[in-house]
Amino acid sequence: MHSSSFICRRHALKFAASVLCAAAWPAVHAQTVAPIRLALIESMSGPFANTGEAVFRNLLWAVERVNARGGIKLPGGARFLQLDRYDSKGQNEEALSALRAAIDDGARIVLQGNSSATAAALVDAIEKNNERDIARRVLYLNYSAVDPALTNERCSFWHFRFDAHADMRVTALMEVMKSDASLKRAYLIGQDYSFGQAVLRESKRQLAQLRPDVQIVGEELHPMGRVKDFAPYASKILASGAQAVVTGNWGNDLTLLVKAAREAGFTGSFYTFYGNALGAPAAIGDAGIGRVIAVADWLPNVQTRESEAFYRAFRERFPKPADDYVHMRMQLLVEALAQALERAGSTDAVAVARALEKAEVSLAGQGGRMRAADHQFQQSLVVGVMDRQGSPGVKFDVEGSGYGFRVVRTIPAERAEMPTSCRMQRP
Repeated sequence: MHSSSFICRRHALKFAASVLCAAAWPAVHAQTVAPIRLALIESMSGPFANTGEAVFRNLLWAVERVNARGGIKLPGGARFLQLDRYDSKGQNEEALSALRAAIDDGARIVLQGNSSATAAALVDAIEKNNERDIARRVLYLNYSAVDPALTNERCSFWHFRFDAHADMRVTALMEVMKSDASLKRAYLIGQDYSFGQAVLRESKRQLAQLRPDVQIVGEELHPMGRVKDFAPYASKILASGAQAVVTGNWGNDLTLLVKAAREAGFTGSFYTFYGNALGAPAAIGDAGIGRVIAVADWLPNVQTRESEAFYRAFRERFPKPADDYVHMRMQLLVEALAQALERAGSTDAVAVARALEKAEVSLAGQGGRMRAADHQFQQSLVVGVMDRQGSPGVKFDVEGSGYGFRVVRTIPAERAEMPTSCRMQRP
């Protein structure tokens, strides 16, 4: 059902220090005891397989870094992290089956993010598991499922989110959108599930508040991962007279949408959550210069030496252009977990969760802290605009496309933070 991938590869990595594969590591205690197993539950097949593989590369790199410095230091001796992958096939039932298999395999830390619907199902299942099976309690670390409900009315003691939620991301996009005086007509489109619905709902609310002069000329939800031809949607966008499209689409749903819009002759702007990778820039081409806007926790063209070294190290580890999709938040997630395990001095789920509530980590000049009230990670956000590589502020392109993203807004963590309605039940 799954393939295990323990963390040793014959690659050299230069990032703060030389990282060697496990075959060359000293014979420390960590090599003689059972590793701490992390279960990655993602789409490794089907229409969103590319997103699952991108996540795996990021987490693998982060785990390699922890293991290269000797692993997790615990009272009984150091232990390595082991990253196992389980294929959810993009289906909630498969994800729940994978969760059961991971628990049976000995994993007590689950990682998932590429679907808020799957995230909600996992939260419910983990809540039930942890109530009835105290000896096998599980923590769930979420790096991408950004439905705001997950750290509001559906918050859980066992769930920690390391990405900014949808309302926080919309707010960051509005920092740019509200200053575009020429914008008068916007089209909202998204995937028809909790996350896509949340993006459209919050976009409407904030546009009404910040730019009441902007007319919403279209509002559409489409099936997630099942649309092969977005030409009919592109035709509607064009016919509406929209000057900008706001979308939370991700994976192939985003790539196919922007490609269809370009081919239909749409020349307006795209305000996106994920327009900065996974084929989107190449699909858009020159038409996206100055017109495709993306919000992220970090972008490769953040103008610091630490950030550049971080990005170059990832590209050394994964040199293929198609593998160029690095997430700072996933690196911070693993660093926060390592910190929490060592502070707890244990792998007990409750002890690690309580330590994780106090996590504050930094890497390559970026950092963040976990908010204990709702388990929502607080970090700065950046907004970037697509431009040709070599233009001012665009040292690095995306996936060898020749296009990158110039940072035009940085929103400090204290400004990105939003209130929560979480009423957490604690063990």
